[in-house]
Amino acid sequence: MTGKATSEVTEEHASEPPEEPAQPSEEEVTAPEAPVAAPQAPAPTAAEPAPPSEDVPSAPQLLTVQDVSDRAVTVSWEPPERLGRPGLRGYVLELRREGASEWVPVNARPAMVTQQTVRNLALGDKLFLRVAAVSLAGAGPPAVLDQLVHIQEAVEAPRIRVPGHLRQTYIRQVGEQVNLQVPFQGSPKPHASWTHNGHALDGQRVSVRSGDRDSILFIRSAQRSDSGRYELTVSLKGLEAKAAIDVLVIEKPGPPSSIRLLDVWGCNAALQWVPPQDTGNAELLGYTVQKADRRTGQWFTVLERCRPTTCTVSDLVVGNAYSFRVFSENLCGLSTSAAVTKELAHIRKAGIIAKPRGFVKRDFSEAPLFTQPLADRTSTAGYSTQLSCSVRASPKPKIIWMKNQVDLQGNPKYRTLSEQGVCTLEIRKPSPFDSGVYTCKAINALGEASVDCRLEVKGEV
Repeated sequence: MTGKATSEVTEEHASEPPEEPAQPSEEEVTAPEAPVAAPQAPAPTAAEPAPPSEDVPSAPQLLTVQDVSDRAVTVSWEPPERLGRPGLRGYVLELRREGASEWVPVNARPAMVTQQTVRNLALGDKLFLRVAAVSLAGAGPPAVLDQLVHIQEAVEAPRIRVPGHLRQTYIRQVGEQVNLQVPFQGSPKPHASWTHNGHALDGQRVSVRSGDRDSILFIRSAQRSDSGRYELTVSLKGLEAKAAIDVLVIEKPGPPSSIRLLDVWGCNAALQWVPPQDTGNAELLGYTVQKADRRTGQWFTVLERCRPTTCTVSDLVVGNAYSFRVFSENLCGLSTSAAVTKELAHIRKAGIIAKPRGFVKRDFSEAPLFTQPLADRTSTAGYSTQLSCSVRASPKPKIIWMKNQVDLQGNPKYRTLSEQGVCTLEIRKPSPFDSGVYTCKAINALGEASVDCRLEVKGEV
């Protein structure tokens, strides 16, 4: 019985094909520079017949290109449906360049992988690829890639990264430099170009330098005509990216067109002026108004950044005559000149009659009212303590302090103070006997009021 069972198990294992070894997931190889003989099974002699088809594996399945870069190509495939009875030894990947007739093995020995990366390829190479499964009986039919693989430089889409300070209006004064440095990305090196308000740049005033990573637009001395929208375009093989930058070149505004004195009354003068024709290519922040009396001729500012085109100047000195001037102001500062009134504003003396009002006597009498009551306290024996409250009354009230409804007046242990409505009772070196309810009572002719608190004196520990 034992020998029979062993024989059956041996026959069963003999009938099963050997298991496929564990396959690594990927192998990297270098493209061959010279043809290498493909591994083949030994040629059958006259005495040895050709191996049956069951011993040779079938073609691998689903041969596809996983990735193509400027120096390498990665392909993958699935194992064949039939591995062959002797067992699978591995796979052989072969390539053929366009125009050549010979297939060149990539790996000289069969490799147990289903994905390979061929490296060190040259730009411009055009390859055909095929892979065959190899068993102990020989190589099976190859699976040929149905598309030509073209090795070309990898293209990274262009992208512009505008710096934060250029995402808002870029402001410069007339005569200052304009320097716009904008970084970008893209591979291979993209082409960068600038336009101003949709038109080509003036090459005599504007210079542009573009590198691999950024483009710089430079104007040595800016003019107001340089204001507008500058657009950077980065293009690469049909792909492009654009970014717009707004530039504003400003200068000091002109003075108001005219100014006139509208009216003079009392110690006041009313002025009106016309806005300037030239605002300096920027929004006006307001107007600065100054005055000067005829005696000294010194100018003093009375209003700054006044938005309206009219104003009233007050507190003028009686008997003086005044001139007025107005400056315009924008981000660059005040205008270099001002509009000055042609006529003087004479502040004349006028008869002043005092009309005193009758004195109305008010009655401030008030019954006592405690605005701050007494608060309960805990004290330690031997340490002086104070109780305080505040009262409001008119006429001044009489203050009476009591302990447990007993008047404390004349007791040398207690000291009472009353100042500016604040009433204070000082208890000198209290003992537990001094614990109790303390009352502060305020009395005047209109009434009386009182407040209470509890004092607890703890003995020394």
